[in-house]
Amino acid sequence: MTRFICIAILCFWLSPAVRGQAPADSTKKVEILSADSLAITLDDQGENRKLFGNVRLKHEGAIMYCDRALQHVDINFIEAYGHVKIVQGDTITVTGDTLHYFSDTRLAIMMGKKAQLKDTNRTLTSTRLEYDMQGGIASYKTPGVTVDKADTLSSKTGFYDTRTKEYTYYQDVKLVNDKYTLTTDTLLFQSLTKWSFFRGNTLIVNKDGQLSGRKGRHNTETGESIFDTRTMVDNESYTLSGDSLYYDEPNQRGYAKGNVEIVAKKDSTVLNGDEAMYRGTEGFSKVFGHAVVKTVLSLDTLFIRADTLYSIENKADSTRKMIADRNVFIFKSDFQGICDSLTYNSADSIINFYKKPVLWGDNSQMEADSVTAWLVNSKVNRMHLRGNSFVISEDTLIKQHNQIKGRTIMAYFNSRSKVERVDVDGNGESIYYAVDDHEAVIGLNRVLCGKMNIRFEEDKVHRIAFLGRPDGKLIPPHEIKAGERQLEGFNWRIAQKPTKAIATWQQATGEAIKKEEKL
Repeated sequence: MTRFICIAILCFWLSPAVRGQAPADSTKKVEILSADSLAITLDDQGENRKLFGNVRLKHEGAIMYCDRALQHVDINFIEAYGHVKIVQGDTITVTGDTLHYFSDTRLAIMMGKKAQLKDTNRTLTSTRLEYDMQGGIASYKTPGVTVDKADTLSSKTGFYDTRTKEYTYYQDVKLVNDKYTLTTDTLLFQSLTKWSFFRGNTLIVNKDGQLSGRKGRHNTETGESIFDTRTMVDNESYTLSGDSLYYDEPNQRGYAKGNVEIVAKKDSTVLNGDEAMYRGTEGFSKVFGHAVVKTVLSLDTLFIRADTLYSIENKADSTRKMIADRNVFIFKSDFQGICDSLTYNSADSIINFYKKPVLWGDNSQMEADSVTAWLVNSKVNRMHLRGNSFVISEDTLIKQHNQIKGRTIMAYFNSRSKVERVDVDGNGESIYYAVDDHEAVIGLNRVLCGKMNIRFEEDKVHRIAFLGRPDGKLIPPHEIKAGERQLEGFNWRIAQKPTKAIATWQQATGEAIKKEEKL
């Protein structure tokens, strides 16, 4: 035994590695730079070197430090214990309690309560780190955390490329900074560009709201998000969702495409369409492609469909202005209409219809060059028809149509949304059927007068007043000719009256309409 110890000590002091003089083939071998003591043993795996105290080893430019180490020379494997540290170049440092190092593949497995890899700007921490020193890839399969100046990233499994500065994380991934928190299933983070690419259920939360989706990317520096699957932005004022979405969080600008929905929470307004854009700081929304807006008015709902819809929010008083452009359909339980464009202001509940609108109430039809409608308690209270105005009221009992036309007309409605009064101003003409107490027609009244006031009861003319000199006649039933039953321009367009299905239709196939119309 004494002879063996002497030989081991002699080998130690004669070792050129310990004296700092590497042999010719040392570029692939682990060099022993220093140790307080060394012992050499032999076993089935070959020569083993035990190093104790202030151990320093070198391999292909990397320096390893520890309190004690066991070098399995023949299989090129090293075990290191106590204050273990690897320094690679000027940027990479790996620390831990225990190290397993495979020198043939340059794989370092660092373990401990806090196994860490540090480079210039970030620190990766876990209880077990695997570091491929040749490829520059660090990984962990136990929960780990990566910290840099702005972000903290955690996950159950992770990979870090020390050369490209890219991270790949799996399972319970969480990215936290002072602007927001991001959670997802899978994340690729490019620390140089600050872009995060993610898959799986993803949620981004900040002080103003949250964004959720399944596949996309987010820039931690600019706040931009791009999602390729169904995604929703949700904050205090609204939600914005679509099959794909771009969102600029700092500027509150968003663009969504495919089954888009914008919900304004303050006034229960919902916008749907194929595509949409949103500018949050301005309270501006634009929806186009089968665009529909739904606004809850008390116990009723107003639907507006158009090629393009605009919504402008006045944040000072929480009111909203709606603009519908081209091929407009409007539906409410007490009135429906079509026109080229319209505006609706929630502040005063006024709807303006432009370019020859046609509107229907209960058994009535109104059309003009433009129309303004006032809603009171969510019901139509009155309408102002301007230019080529024409009002038709259907008498359902006698199956005839009372008609009024003029330059401008004011129509007033009762609480049941029936026309109760019509005031004509300029070029007034009227046709109405006179009936007796038994609902039998006694004649057809045709009257011309510049101004007139007509009152209705249950869809029948109850009283009429003419201002000026009227020119009229009562035609007995047996003398009424076909052409005398209608004023010039009469067109009962009840077939064009929108149903709820038409007003809310969004599918290009029209299946939604067909289904509801059958019901």
